[in-house]
Amino acid sequence: MSHPEDPAERRRGSISHRVLRGGTEPDPRFTLANERTFLAWIRTSLAFLAGGIAIEAFTGDIFDLAIRKFLATVLLLLGMVLSAGAAFRWLEVERSMRHKAPLPLPIIAPLVAVGGAIASGVLVVVVLTR
Repeated sequence: MSHPEDPAERRRGSISHRVLRGGTEPDPRFTLANERTFLAWIRTSLAFLAGGIAIEAFTGDIFDLAIRKFLATVLLLLGMVLSAGAAFRWLEVERSMRHKAPLPLPIIAPLVAVGGAIASGVLVVVVLTR
């Protein structure tokens, strides 16, 4: 448990204490690595969002309307889920490090894999049937 006399803990506000649920301040290198991982997930989420927008905006002459809408929706939903999941993942990892607990499983990784496989599978079917 942290002590109020600790200078690092004095700098944190009451919101931080509620969100992070106490614990001891981890090595800054681990916190920064967690932040870099969060940003990598966010970049991936932005790529999915850009892909969904590109499919909808630029493939009208390539895909049927239903396929185009389906692919764009899958990619946009993946981007949304990944962005939210990245925030929750960052928080859970930070809490785990503060309490010296095992790191949580990355639930968003299989979601991204399944969503990417669905979108890729649809593209393969469309390409093979053209």
